Amino acid sequence: MSDSPARIAIVTGASSGIGEATVRRFVAQGYGVIGNARSADKLAALEQELGPRFKGVAGSAAEQAVIDSLFTAAKDTFGREADLVVANAGTGLGGSVQSADIEKYETIWKLNVEGALRLMQTAAKKLVAKQEKDYPQSAADLVVIGSVVGKQISPFSAVYGSTKWAVHSLTEGLRREIGPKGVRVTIVAPGIVVSGFQDGAGYSDETVKHFHESFGPLLVGDDIAEAIEHLVGLPAHIHISDITVRPTRQDYP
Repeated sequence: MSDSPARIAIVTGASSGIGEATVRRFVAQGYGVIGNARSADKLAALEQELGPRFKGVAGSAAEQAVIDSLFTAAKDTFGREADLVVANAGTGLGGSVQSADIEKYETIWKLNVEGALRLMQTAAKKLVAKQEKDYPQSAADLVVIGSVVGKQISPFSAVYGSTKWAVHSLTEGLRREIGPKGVRVTIVAPGIVVSGFQDGAGYSDETVKHFHESFGPLLVGDDIAEAIEHLVGLPAHIHISDITVRPTRQDYP
């Protein structure tokens, strides 16, 4: 690579939706990006399209070995440690407390909460070590994708929302731990974003139709990616630590 990337980023859930849009914005900014997703084929297609600024690492973001490999790949590919991590990987589950499929809850908890916590712990150690010598000359960011249903009780996905309440709590706890050490820990809470999330969560066609009719135009992944790009582009001493991004017409949740 002829010139050094402006920043080195790790993005989980990078093959679609918010994650893919974030990868594209980071690459356009001149960042070097390590993207993680389960689909090796989708990551390979992104490598082909985006060029040497992007490298994919396939595997589950809930597994510690995969998480460790992301940080190794950042240093091996771009010559220095990552200074920007976006914890985006996650999956949904439609239904109220009474109606949600409880058999699927263990799976979403492992990815949405345990996987996020593993990534947060690993990233925190790396970023704190970096900022011991670099703050405030340069920034270090851990951005965690939460949800409006991690702030408000959802009438249509309360069980999924419980995983996001946990993620919001962990993120704020970590901010208090490592913010004083020069690391920005940020929760980004999207409202309804049109993506493959709805299908994966098992939302009915009727529910999705209701979203469009009641709240549309809805957000797309790039709307959230734009907010992330702004947050991480601020000078190192400025931290917007908690941001909610909704469609204008979405009143609740």
